[in-house]
Amino acid sequence: MAGGSFAPRGVAKERAEQYKGRVTAFVIIACIVAAVGGSLFGYDIGISGGVTSMDGFLVKFFPAVYRQKKHAHENNYCKYNNQGLAAFTSSLYLAGLVSSIVASPITRKYGRRGSIICGGLSFIIGATLDASAVNLAMLIFGRIMLGVGIGFGNQAVPLYLSEMAPTHLRGGLNMMFQLATTLGIFTANMINYGTEKLRPWGWRLSLGLAAVPAILMAIGGIFLPETPNSLIERGLKEKGQNVLEKIRGTSDVHAELQDIIDASDLANSIKHPFRNILEKRNRPQLVMAIFMPTFQILTGINSILFYAPVLFQTMGFGGNASLYSSALTGAVLASSTFISIATVDRLGRRALLISGGIQMVVCQVIVAIILGLKFRSDEGLSNSFSILVVVIICLFVAAFGWSWGPLGWTVPSEIFPLETRSAGQSITVAVNLFFTFVIGQSFLSLLCAFKFGIFLFFAGWITIMTIFVYLFLPETKGVPIEEMIFLWEKHWFWKKIVPIYSEAETEL
Repeated sequence: MAGGSFAPRGVAKERAEQYKGRVTAFVIIACIVAAVGGSLFGYDIGISGGVTSMDGFLVKFFPAVYRQKKHAHENNYCKYNNQGLAAFTSSLYLAGLVSSIVASPITRKYGRRGSIICGGLSFIIGATLDASAVNLAMLIFGRIMLGVGIGFGNQAVPLYLSEMAPTHLRGGLNMMFQLATTLGIFTANMINYGTEKLRPWGWRLSLGLAAVPAILMAIGGIFLPETPNSLIERGLKEKGQNVLEKIRGTSDVHAELQDIIDASDLANSIKHPFRNILEKRNRPQLVMAIFMPTFQILTGINSILFYAPVLFQTMGFGGNASLYSSALTGAVLASSTFISIATVDRLGRRALLISGGIQMVVCQVIVAIILGLKFRSDEGLSNSFSILVVVIICLFVAAFGWSWGPLGWTVPSEIFPLETRSAGQSITVAVNLFFTFVIGQSFLSLLCAFKFGIFLFFAGWITIMTIFVYLFLPETKGVPIEEMIFLWEKHWFWKKIVPIYSEAETEL
């Protein structure tokens, strides 16, 4: 920095080799319980598409869409194009965007558990309102409360997992969040498959059952231990050390404890994390917090998961067949996440992101070609081509499930220094939900306008994000969470931007 001035980075030197401890049952259980928060996000993604294709739901709240759906000669790509229906899906994510920013100071001041509990309670209220909705206003207000729950949960849970997990298993344990998300999607799809037969009120059961994971999340938040990082940041050093010793299974935690104390000292000197995050030394983390969630959504995965029943009906599947096909994609997504959990701490983040990106591009292009050549606006696909499209979409979902799905959350949650970690995660969640909102609101219109070209649109973005990872994301595998700052100082590009301080300077 000019004139010899400097800002301390918190952790003075690398101590990773001195970290001690083992994987304890205590930390595994804590991470599993916390990760239930991901199932809220997943359940809503899975439930929305199925509910919006149910006749009973459409007749009550969107009769114009129901009439359009039943029209004999509609344009297949445009049969569900209705901004009111899109607003039902996407209003939740706009509410989540705002609440994730509100959650940041709460997570920092009162701990990760506080935000987890708030998220669970908000989601319970939202699920109750939606299940009992008598008009569109009540339905949308329920969605907004669900959004508040997702904003708090998505802000706090990945942070909790990253801070509790031991360094060598942080990737796998952090992915419990994505695993819970994918299991939530699969569960929602199976519930939709069952409730679709309960006409005309099955949609109420689908929406109301969202309260189940929310109750688990709220109760779990009450009994979970707070992370040592958060405790020490809030001045509870002795309690933080006790928790650290318990989750590491050893009293020899001096190196890790000292890293947390160093980071906390700097964190407590920062009064405005959102202002601090704009400083040059935090530039690479800020870039990742913006681009990783943006790219995650621009894979097109949420569009496929939101509207899988609609998409498959558009391609000529019957109502039951389309719900069954979307349940299949949910199962593929959940199972592929296990691949990532098993390999992320051995192969690394970059390898999974790049290989997953390549597979997704190939799948999107193939689907676009099939639909472009074989699908007409007023005719469905033949049976054989419909099956082929489902297979290719499942391969796309599998690639997402072991790459950008979990890592789009894992990487941003592990790269920020303690003083900006809560603010950084809020930015990650806000950006994710903003683009989820935009794509959710516009996908049906884009499908109507672009037709098969929508898949090429997403393929182009996946190509860009794969190149971005190759050039700009350093490997974070095996790096302690409080020592991430050293990565940027060694990276070919970011070392030109972030200031590098000597050990003597950081001890001043």
